[in-house]
Amino acid sequence: MKLLTEEIKATLPALYSQENVSDPIVRVKYFTPWGNWTWYALEGQPEATDEDENDFLFFGWVDGPHPELGYFCLSQLQSVRGPAGLRVERDLYFDPMPLSEVKKRH
Repeated sequence: MKLLTEEIKATLPALYSQENVSDPIVRVKYFTPWGNWTWYALEGQPEATDEDENDFLFFGWVDGPHPELGYFCLSQLQSVRGPAGLRVERDLYFDPMPLSEVKKRH
């Protein structure tokens, strides 16, 4: 499964563009099918890193042991491996919604 499509890239606002939005819209959801980690992307843009010059940087809600707003990279999501080689997946049935709604559901 492709984690980041051109269609998703087109819907993601640029980083820092929603700093003054009180309840920004979550555009895409990623999750570990074997555990309880979930990443909800609010913003994103291409970003060159030391590891990958074509990486993509997201800002969003990271729901794990200590839920918080933060940054995460596409390369990080792609590198995660679970039992039997399972990988992070994109929720194909996720509908964009306000961040406040996402937090209520967790």
